[in-house]
Amino acid sequence: MATTHKVLHGIGVSAGTASGPVAAVHPAPGVDQDEPATTDAVAAGERVRAAMKSVADSLTQKAATAPDTSKPILEATAQLAGDRGLAKAVDKLLVTGVGITRAVADAVADYAQMLSALGGYMAERVTDLYDVRDRLICELRGVSAPGIPSLSTPTIIVAHDLAPAETATLSPDMVLGILTAAGGPTSHTAILAAQLGIPAVVQVRGIDTIEDGAIVALDGGVGEVILAPSPADIELLAERSRRRAAALAGSSGEGATRDGHRVALLANIGTADDAAKAATFDLEGSGLFRTEFLFLDRDTAPTLEEQTATYTSVFESFGKRRVVVRTLDAGADKPLSFADLGPEENPALGVRGLRLSMAREDLLDTQLAALAAAYEATGADVRVMAPMVATVEEAEWFAAKVRAVGLPVVGVMIEIPGAALRAEHMLAVVDFASIGTNDLSQYTMAADRMQGGLAELLSPWQPALLQLVKAACDGGRATGKHVGVCGEAGGDPVLALVLTGLGVSSLSMAPSKVNVVRAALRLHDFATCQQMAAYAVDARTAKDARVAVTAIVHPTLLDLL
Repeated sequence: MATTHKVLHGIGVSAGTASGPVAAVHPAPGVDQDEPATTDAVAAGERVRAAMKSVADSLTQKAATAPDTSKPILEATAQLAGDRGLAKAVDKLLVTGVGITRAVADAVADYAQMLSALGGYMAERVTDLYDVRDRLICELRGVSAPGIPSLSTPTIIVAHDLAPAETATLSPDMVLGILTAAGGPTSHTAILAAQLGIPAVVQVRGIDTIEDGAIVALDGGVGEVILAPSPADIELLAERSRRRAAALAGSSGEGATRDGHRVALLANIGTADDAAKAATFDLEGSGLFRTEFLFLDRDTAPTLEEQTATYTSVFESFGKRRVVVRTLDAGADKPLSFADLGPEENPALGVRGLRLSMAREDLLDTQLAALAAAYEATGADVRVMAPMVATVEEAEWFAAKVRAVGLPVVGVMIEIPGAALRAEHMLAVVDFASIGTNDLSQYTMAADRMQGGLAELLSPWQPALLQLVKAACDGGRATGKHVGVCGEAGGDPVLALVLTGLGVSSLSMAPSKVNVVRAALRLHDFATCQQMAAYAVDARTAKDARVAVTAIVHPTLLDLL
């Protein structure tokens, strides 16, 4: 059946336009539904470890011959394939008699749920994890790994998701573009596509209807996909791409509005590997280093030496640029087996974040000692903040702890409405604050951020949320202290203007978003940002807020959206 003309939308993650025939990626075979129950868990565990080693070795070999831009991502995926915590998780299922491929799939699913709960960049590592799962299952079943079909002509690749190990081997000469139903803007696949110069759009609804060989056109900047495009459609996309490239051409250096009002542009990171990658971007440091990934999925807490080595590596990556470290943020959707304080009826409102650190002071003391040692070793611009701070007393307790070990700059996360409303008092006892818009949204709107059906309530354009951001910034102005945003809301180039107008002094986001946000800031003066902020806060609904602000943005910015 011939494909009819239709426009689909997704998230553009690699700028540029392309048109041509599509080819679908072969799906993974999945769990063996006919496999027997496990009767010898030890032998099955050895088979799984052998498969993990084979997959890890294969990925390491790919990395050895890959371009320098692809090598770190393939190496990171190889590390996942050899993860001892994953092997132990599979063992626990094998002991119960679960079939071997089912045990792998279920263990990965649990690990993926943990990453998804963390949100942002880490949630997008799930794609890498699923790639490892599929390769392990294929290895155990003795079948060929799923992948991209052999291409004889330049083609647009279509997939539910595309593993970084597959993306890294693509040739821009044969792959015109990439379309996926899943994925995200900071996934390894998105990063690789941009490095290879292949236009790409992720989270495209409806691509499962596209037949092999059908002609499509895509715009990897705005996330538009046209089925059965006309010549005029193709030319329009190409012209828009040219305008966008021109708008971004001068986007470099410090973040600032057109009239020079400074807004630091920073990266959200979670691991030393993330830091090494983010440091290659033109940005001013890290506004959120999520340290919990050292602690998750292990039976014992990381040692002082292990933490010191990791923190030192992260600080060295950024040199003299700032690194804002969030201390252990665990509990609720990120439980720790070695710090289990018992069941809670509502973990999201229970002992999480700083509350866990206050209950297990030993964990915080070791972490702060490691941070202090890494700071002493590097002389880096280190700023340490606590998650989930609710009261001034908590802020004072944490600040005393940080200063006692010789770390010079201490702050708090504003993720609870009460903290935003009392920001002036909070900031009187610390040096800065950073607003975590993801958690602040869910607590403001009483909506679980992991429940997809409530996404509309969690829009960062909700006027109630923006009013709390304003309250926090008012506290910053009253005390002369900096207030930043480290939720992914800062990576929306239009919302970044609103946040700037509200008084935010730094924006931390996925590294790939910095260039567009910097360009957006330079198209507007600070007074216009303040006007946008007023419109957004006074709007009746989230939709009204975005419409009102978009109506007065510089026309050039529309080419960047």
